[in-house]
Amino acid sequence: MNQHSKVSKIILFFILFNSFFGFSQNNIEQLKEPAPKKWFESFSIRGYQQIRYNRLFETNDKLKCEQCDRSWGENGGFFIRRMRIIFFGQVNKRVYFYVQPDFASSASATSLHFGQLRDAYLDLGLDDDNEFRFRIGQSKIAYGFENMQSSQNRLALDRNDALNSAVANERDLGVFFYYAPKNIRKLFSELVSSGLKGSGDYGVFGLGAYNGQTANKPELNNEPHVFTRLAYPFKIGNQIIEPALQAYSGKFVVAKDQLSTGVKTNADQNYLDQRAAVSFVLYPKPFGIIAEYNVGRGPEFNKETDSIEVRDLHGGYITLNYYQRIGKQLIIPFSRLQYYQGGKKHERDARSYDVKELEIGTEWQPNKNFELVVMYTFSNRRFEDFALQNNRQIGQLMRIQAQFNF
Repeated sequence: MNQHSKVSKIILFFILFNSFFGFSQNNIEQLKEPAPKKWFESFSIRGYQQIRYNRLFETNDKLKCEQCDRSWGENGGFFIRRMRIIFFGQVNKRVYFYVQPDFASSASATSLHFGQLRDAYLDLGLDDDNEFRFRIGQSKIAYGFENMQSSQNRLALDRNDALNSAVANERDLGVFFYYAPKNIRKLFSELVSSGLKGSGDYGVFGLGAYNGQTANKPELNNEPHVFTRLAYPFKIGNQIIEPALQAYSGKFVVAKDQLSTGVKTNADQNYLDQRAAVSFVLYPKPFGIIAEYNVGRGPEFNKETDSIEVRDLHGGYITLNYYQRIGKQLIIPFSRLQYYQGGKKHERDARSYDVKELEIGTEWQPNKNFELVVMYTFSNRRFEDFALQNNRQIGQLMRIQAQFNF
């Protein structure tokens, strides 16, 4: 064997050796289990802050809205409405968690910026696509599109009185079942991420039971509230429409610390609390409409008898908006007309309300991290309890909010 033949065999041997063991090594690498996620890779953090001023062009400092914004009216100034940090993540293929505290809660009229829990729940999927899932913990009650819509996304600075009076802070503690097909869950997500002001994924069908005393309040009777909801977004050409029906029923306890001395109540302070609502949403492409209306019965103060009674309630709103991009900026002019007549069970003496209000405003987003809303409000509000009777306030004011998203 000559020298040339020996060299060729040696080269061929090394080529075969490398090919065999290199290929085997690649196979071994592929068979290895993926490295476990680090603790900070299993969840995400985001949040937002809202700072307001409501006193420009104010015509009546007695005009207020306790549930809307406590900085309305006399002695109101610059105000942190919300300061929220959200922790969330799909920690398992079938387990999703969501925790949201708010660091701008008001403990009283003189003590501001306390931390308070808003959401704390987990979603437990029953299938690989999580089309069927249970939600366990404190979360929003699926009653009303605007109630479910995040304040980070909503156009008007406050939720409407008519449906928001159903659930203070929109939340309660309970167990909820949601179902939505995979393609609809994807659409729910896109309606939020695309900037079209969606409400999030509360399923096309929802059913649940919850305490009924509203968020961060102890249960005061042995009768949970129950709710159900049907909603289905669908496309017609370029447009997306989402109709919905929802209802709930239970008994609400008017707590002793919410009663004025002298007001009359039921012996056990339990009151029937039932509502049903219809919702219609035309997503802004570029023109949009949100309309909702609800009817029901619930506790309400009656000044003729100085007592809290179960009375009829009804009301709703319509919001018109226009989605306009100018370069990288987004401008959304909007207008909302609302009406409500009924009680607010969670306020003092189940305060009685008669609300007629028109709001005209614009949201400006120069980038995804900053939003500015300027809104002018024309308001006619009657709000009465045992101490505050024959109280109707009419006025106008300009409201401004700067919002930071991170």
